[in-house]
Amino acid sequence: MARPIWKGVISFGLVTVPVELHTAVREQRPRFRLLHATDKSPVKYDRVCQREGKSVAWQDLVKGYEYEKGRFVVLTKDDFEAAALDKSKSVEILDFVDPEQIDDRFFETAYYLVPTKGGERGYALLRAAIRDSKRIGIGTVVLREAQHLAALTVVKDMLVLTMMRYADELVDLDQFKVPDDKQVRQKELDLAKMLVDHLAGDWKPEKYTDEYRGNLMRVIHAKLKGKHAEVTETADTHPTAVVDLMDRLRQSLAQRKSEDRRPESRRATARRRTRQRPRPRQAA
Repeated sequence: MARPIWKGVISFGLVTVPVELHTAVREQRPRFRLLHATDKSPVKYDRVCQREGKSVAWQDLVKGYEYEKGRFVVLTKDDFEAAALDKSKSVEILDFVDPEQIDDRFFETAYYLVPTKGGERGYALLRAAIRDSKRIGIGTVVLREAQHLAALTVVKDMLVLTMMRYADELVDLDQFKVPDDKQVRQKELDLAKMLVDHLAGDWKPEKYTDEYRGNLMRVIHAKLKGKHAEVTETADTHPTAVVDLMDRLRQSLAQRKSEDRRPESRRATARRRTRQRPRPRQAA
């Protein structure tokens, strides 16, 4: 098992459960280094003073907050320590709420919580309570000097802690102009709902793949062997010109019905769908 990111306890009421925090997601796209084109040597990043045009050593750097254009207030190590919160090593559960009340935009990165020695019984008890209540825990945790809002959910037999955004981090919807429902025609809505019904299915995340990453890795492996890679091409099915909406809906519905009669086409269509990020939910 990989080393834990953090060790502490889940605290709700007077109950504490000792746990370890492990990453639940991983970055799969290849990472690239910048190289000097002439000799393929890696390029280092330099810290250059804008006024002097000279490199600055790490020990000569300070952190500054730009409170207006070109003007800064400098913060010292003591300033950051004064602002730091108590590192209590505790996920403090403040509320248990209905997950349907939470906007998907609040959720960020998920982590697994694994019980440590002596915490197995409390872990199982908390997991069962969350499952039966059909609610999720909302609390706070301090990681890497910063306080995070977090959601505690159950996925299969695992407690999952998902970092959340605070309310003031969400961009206000009111600044954008969107059409109201008065522009929806009933016939168009009926056809759209029929198309939704034909596209309806169960959530099976394994059938959605990152075709761009696959193409990149094929190119990389081919270049290592001095060959040319064959990559997957996806046709542009989203014209930018204004089209007749009813006509497009009818065409989409007819195409879907045709694909329903061909299992191999159904699988190809599924691979082209956009990957959706599921919101954290407790297991049923």
